[in-house]
Amino acid sequence: MTAPRALPAPHDTPLDLGGRTALVTGAAGGIGRACALRLAAAGAKVRAVDRDAAGLEALAAAAADLGGAVEPHVLDLTDLDAAESAATGTDVLVNNAGLQLVRPIEEFPPDVFHTVLTVMLEAPFRLIRGALPHMYGQGWGRVVNISSVHGLRASAYKSAYVAAKHGLEGLSKTTALEGAHRGVTSNCVNPGYVRTALVEKQIADQARAHGIPEERVVSEVLLQDSAVKRLIEPEEVAQAVAYLCGPQASFVTGASLVMDGGWTAH
Repeated sequence: MTAPRALPAPHDTPLDLGGRTALVTGAAGGIGRACALRLAAAGAKVRAVDRDAAGLEALAAAAADLGGAVEPHVLDLTDLDAAESAATGTDVLVNNAGLQLVRPIEEFPPDVFHTVLTVMLEAPFRLIRGALPHMYGQGWGRVVNISSVHGLRASAYKSAYVAAKHGLEGLSKTTALEGAHRGVTSNCVNPGYVRTALVEKQIADQARAHGIPEERVVSEVLLQDSAVKRLIEPEEVAQAVAYLCGPQASFVTGASLVMDGGWTAH
């Protein structure tokens, strides 16, 4: 009989990413900012990617105040070659950048649909493609894709976002299958509505689409199917990302970590 193997680390071992390089997209605000700060606090050198140069500088200053290291990298992810190049040498990749437009399909601008799929699905593919050679070479890597409940469920008026997140789920699982024997895990984190600028900007669109006042959107639309009646904080999502990067999660791959307040329990 084979003897049971010990856990790779005690359950209370803090996350230590000293000597690792992490790349976080959409890092200037919201979930991306929280992830960048959390990984920097764990000792990683964080390559923070965003179009918002001022936001990245503010992030780097905040990380420095906490003793962390964040390197701003201004980049538009629609430049796919540059995105792939930026991921070279990455140990931890967090695909977070996203955008949203709420419109019925017959009114949805095709150019916006294309942009959403480029930023939220094709760019993650290129970033993963750029990161994997280094990860494979060292026999260790972590890919964390910030998906959504909308990677598992659909909502009306969000055709591009839902399509991109469903595609990201498949990309993440394929990465997990290909990378497992090379020490690379790939997982999705699937939050419900998070307190971010992206969600706040949806409220007016949702009010218009559903024909209700803005003050009713959060309770009657955003949180209608959630048992926990509050928005998720970005720092909560960042803690889930940190867990997936730690030794305790070395056997977790190809998974979707749902944090939706009970939305998908229905």
